[in-house]
Amino acid sequence: MTENEYLEAILLQQTLAPGSPELKELQEREEEVKSLLRSKFGTARIREAGSKRKGTMVKASYDLDLTCYFPHDDNSAGETLKEIFEGIEAALREKYVTSPKGSAIRVWDGTGKTDFHIDVVPGRFVDGNDGDVFLYRSSGDKERLKTNLDVHIDHVRDSGVLDAIRLTKLWRERNGGNVKTFALELLVIKLLEKKKNEALSEQLRHVWEQFKEDGENLTIEDPANPSGNDLSELLNDGIRFWLSSTATNTLDAIEQSGWDAVFGEVESDKSQRVEALRRITVATPIRTKPWGNG
Repeated sequence: MTENEYLEAILLQQTLAPGSPELKELQEREEEVKSLLRSKFGTARIREAGSKRKGTMVKASYDLDLTCYFPHDDNSAGETLKEIFEGIEAALREKYVTSPKGSAIRVWDGTGKTDFHIDVVPGRFVDGNDGDVFLYRSSGDKERLKTNLDVHIDHVRDSGVLDAIRLTKLWRERNGGNVKTFALELLVIKLLEKKKNEALSEQLRHVWEQFKEDGENLTIEDPANPSGNDLSELLNDGIRFWLSSTATNTLDAIEQSGWDAVFGEVESDKSQRVEALRRITVATPIRTKPWGNG
């Protein structure tokens, strides 16, 4: 099995297929939360966001963002962003256990033992009932953030490097990192801007080499508000050190022990499916690139 066949097999293992138990459960919980929010806040616009819409889900780390945005002139949930945030959290607490995290509210079951993998993101549209929004920030220096999650979704989904993003997320999980997914996505997209057509193994090596060699100079910016939002807290000194040191260890592990040392062994059935796919591809006169960006 080549390096890229191995990585393809790992991606297959980490794919949440339609109808999978994880997705079924996530969708059921999503409908529960949506129903509660709609019963409490009829004027809110509630939509899916997060890794599900971006196409970056992996079994090891997945969630669903539910944006709950109010029209610009709608004060039904509160006059201020803080009041909107607190009002939505109070409504969720009637049935669930919640915990605030930045601009979102994490939802757990009523006992607080089962993570729903759902973050509710309250906000108010800057104008009308579409486009840019203001989000309340429960932590940090600024109390509000102007952004556009649809722009975030498009930026990631159309980046052409979704496989590299998914495997970098898995790498973070296997190494116990606490770098935020959005920061990791932005870093990978930026570092692979000119390497979209390279083999996936080479894309990953490049990302880790940059983390290792240039960790102190890594930067990210919000694609929805490049000059207005400071994302430095997502890429602080501790995160930079973790990225650099873990990337160093990862590259050493590949050199000494191969890719299995990074992502583990491939399940036998996945290996057989990848081999079957490889044979079909070889037998096809006109072949597409295995790591194309279509």
